[in-house]
Amino acid sequence: MDALNISIAFFFLVLGVCQVLRWLSKRLLSPGTHGCLAREFAASLQWCMSCLELRMLMDLGPWGGGFGLDVVLTLLFLLSAVHGASSDGASANPTVSVQEFLLLECSLAVMVAKLLAQGVGAGTGWALTRLYWSWELTQLHFIQNLILPECSSSIHTSLPQAVLVEGSCSFLFHLVLLKVRQSHPLGRVPALAATVTFLTYTAGPFTGAFFNPTLATATTFHCSGSSFWDYIQVYWLGPLAGMLAALLLFQGNIPRFFHKNLLYSQKNKYKVPKAKVTAQVEGDKPQRKRKEGKSNSEPRA
Repeated sequence: MDALNISIAFFFLVLGVCQVLRWLSKRLLSPGTHGCLAREFAASLQWCMSCLELRMLMDLGPWGGGFGLDVVLTLLFLLSAVHGASSDGASANPTVSVQEFLLLECSLAVMVAKLLAQGVGAGTGWALTRLYWSWELTQLHFIQNLILPECSSSIHTSLPQAVLVEGSCSFLFHLVLLKVRQSHPLGRVPALAATVTFLTYTAGPFTGAFFNPTLATATTFHCSGSSFWDYIQVYWLGPLAGMLAALLLFQGNIPRFFHKNLLYSQKNKYKVPKAKVTAQVEGDKPQRKRKEGKSNSEPRA
């Protein structure tokens, strides 16, 4: 269990460093630069380093560390919850940033800035994690260093099925995100963490269940077994298609391109309140009385 304890200490260290980066960026940078660049960089750095260490535990832990998948999934849930609570509104996921652009919540320049910050953060996280592994603090790190140059692709199914798996994971994740995005953090954070854990458990054996293009690029694009175009289709096009499908299903349209609802009718489903009908009937009574009065006041022959 020494390896697990060292990994947990590593998670806390990464969280502390990223929190310091967020605090410094708020103090030293303008609000726009902090929102577009610093927050996304810190969130991507934190998420990438945590996921790389966790994936190492998932691959080597069952036979090299003496702990099973239940421990890794528990850590994944906790890390996802901590990431959601500490990210300060950053997504660390390109599909979420594109979704915000399509929902008219940010401009094209802001979206591009976020994507660049996420890429730099994930790349920095990958480099720092490899440096940390090179210290070989545990036996698992020693084994990871040996197999790292010979890593194989995370795609363990046919290409169409892999695209479908990553697209489906992204579709379900974004449906939950759209549903809870305006909710209180006490409900939103556990819901998203549980979704990530469930999708990783069910789809992990097939594609690794990244549904995050930047994280997949930093983690598995350098591994042999699949071509670069295969990786693009599975880990970029698949999640983007899943996000678009979720947005279209949830909104009925894509606000950036369509103002009219394409799926759901805009008819008024509510009946006219009875109070209005009663008011109209009561308003007609004086008119009827006036007419009756006029007819009574006419001279008789």
